[in-house]
Parts: sequence; structure tokens; C-alpha cells
Amino acid sequence: MSETVALNFAEPIALLPLHGVVMLPHSALPLHVFEPHYRQMMRDALAGGAEVPPKPIAIAAIEPSAPATDRTPPVREAVCIGHIVKHRHRGDGSFDLILQGLCRAAIERIEEPEGDRLYRRAILRPLDDPSAKVPGLKRMRREMRGLLAGLRLQNLQCVRSVMGWIDRPELSHQGAIELIAFAVIKNEEVRYQVLAEADPYRRARIIWEELERTDRLIAKAQSQVGEDPPRGVSWN
Repeated sequence: MSETVALNFAEPIALLPLHGVVMLPHSALPLHVFEPHYRQMMRDALAGGAEVPPKPIAIAAIEPSAPATDRTPPVREAVCIGHIVKHRHRGDGSFDLILQGLCRAAIERIEEPEGDRLYRRAILRPLDDPSAKVPGLKRMRREMRGLLAGLRLQNLQCVRSVMGWIDRPELSHQGAIELIAFAVIKNEEVRYQVLAEADPYRRARIIWEELERTDRLIAKAQSQVGEDPPRGVSWN
């Protein structure tokens, strides 16, 4: 779960654009970093050594229409700032790491590679306060938990994996709802809507509507194939 990490929004933050990936706060994202400019990003992030917290990295969603070969692809405005919680420097110079989502932010200005710096950075502004008390979220969390516990959504492995987390009392309502979105919502565009929405209650409504849609789809599929899917077919 998200730990307390100080962020200085007056300073540029390293930008890691990814195709088809939308990271959300409170979630964990495993990455393998091998391109030279992102290896440099990792070395800079870890330059303080074991006694200094790593510098944050902002995960940006690349515009879907951008060519896969573009070295500086256009990115979408909303990003998720992540904290390196685990890393391994491999013998070939690449890195394996786990990035933990801290908060959502919006890009104010991008600093393109310059001089010896091979990667992009961005000046960001926060989009919300993850610790804010929001009326209605407690009820939304309870209702989502009830829907996830239903027989239809329990067919999904991702739902079963998240159920233990959302019942933890130390996890905030915002955190629980973010985890539900990360585990269950696979559609990139819907995930980006969740990331870009600054209002926590409206965000929860997007997630609720997607859960209901998924539940209806499973119900429709079950009515066509029965409770037990054919051999080789999985609800996941």
C-alpha cells in the first residue's frame, strides 16, 4: 500500500511513457527497464544510495495513435507518480523494479532530453488529495465489495485476488476503490478516465459502472453457455 513519500512539485519529475499501460495510485507495477535512456533514468533515480529515498518516476500513458517506434511519443495529460519500492540491477545494465503508485497528477510542461540527460522530465501539478475525506465513499466501497462478492464476479481471478485487500481497515476508502479499479478494469480507456478524474466520488462512479457492466456481461454469457464454461474457456 502507498507509504508516505514527500513529493516536490516545484521540481521536474522523470517521465516514463508506456504503451497500453495506465497505472493507478495504490497499485504496484512490475517493470523491466532496458532502453539506454531509461537505464539512465533509473541510475539517476537511485543515485542517492541506500540511505536516500529514490526519486519518483511518473508513468505516462502514450497516446494510442502514436507509432510504437517514436522515441519521444505524445503522452496523455494525466499521469501516476510512482515510488520505487524494489529494484534489481541486472548484469546487462537493465533494471527490474516494482513501482508503487502514489498519486495522480497532470502534466504542466515537458522538458525534452537535453545535454547529457537522455530522458524526458515534466513539471506536474497534483490532481487530488489521496488522504481527503470524501462523503459517500464509505457507502461506495461497501456496495462495490458486495458486488465483487457475488457469484458472477467471483469467477474472475483478479476479483478473488483483490478481496483480501479491500477489507483491510487500515486501507482508506480511496485506496480500496483504486485497487478495485486496478484489479478489475482492463480497458485502457476506462482506466485512463479513472486516472484523469480528479473528483474521488465521480471516479468511484466510473468504477462502479464498469463493475456493473462486467457483471452484466458475465450474466449474459452464462445464460448462453451455462454456469460451467466449455473446456478450455475461462471467464478470465
